[in-house]
Amino acid sequence: MQNLSLHGGGAQDRLRSPIPPNLPAYFMASLYHHPMSSSLDQYPGASSAGPAQDPMDRALLASRNHREAEKRRRERIKSHLDRLRTVLACDPKIDKASLLAKAVERVRDLKQLTATIPKHQNFPSEHDEIVVLPSISDSSTSSSVPTIFEASVCCDDRADLLPELIETLRGLRMRTLRAEIATLGGRVRSVLLVARERGVDEDRDEDEMPVGNGELLRDALRALVDRQMAATSDRPKRRRMVDMSLA
Repeated sequence: MQNLSLHGGGAQDRLRSPIPPNLPAYFMASLYHHPMSSSLDQYPGASSAGPAQDPMDRALLASRNHREAEKRRRERIKSHLDRLRTVLACDPKIDKASLLAKAVERVRDLKQLTATIPKHQNFPSEHDEIVVLPSISDSSTSSSVPTIFEASVCCDDRADLLPELIETLRGLRMRTLRAEIATLGGRVRSVLLVARERGVDEDRDEDEMPVGNGELLRDALRALVDRQMAATSDRPKRRRMVDMSLA
């Protein structure tokens, strides 16, 4: 009878209880306050590190991260604008629109400046080149035969190249007014401004002496490069000879 009374009392308790029996554990934990929750509330960091986080805390954390990222982005943009003001030498108080307009104008000027750079630069290329042209600064004589030439030789670099080039010009009785030599990756380009010595072949006609239009100088430089090609013909390398002269 005692068991029946206990069982009957349990049935009455279940009837009086508003919560249905046999509910999942996670649902029951959400209805009843856990004794450890009060201790976790004292440490906000401990609750955020757990797997179950309050949606309000997640929203606050996302908002704080967004504010910090926005602050870093603004600081980065400000540093770029300050550097741009320094490069363009602008007033520190200039507004961003005017600063960007000056930057666009500066870039446009630089593009126009690079477009005016001549095609043949002092940097050596991968192909052998020989260029001989009359100098535009040759105004020392009124004759149609030029006396000053601009010569450019691009080939493989070697130890005896410069002495042979000097001997070649000396054999043509030409003196060097200016020389620019650049080397890159085993290649060398020599840009020379040479002039005929006074009194050379003045009693001969232009047809009898081809040095008048630069053909003799070009042929001598080509022979210099051909000797180098014959000495290094055992090395497989793509070559292309480029000759330019004024006929």
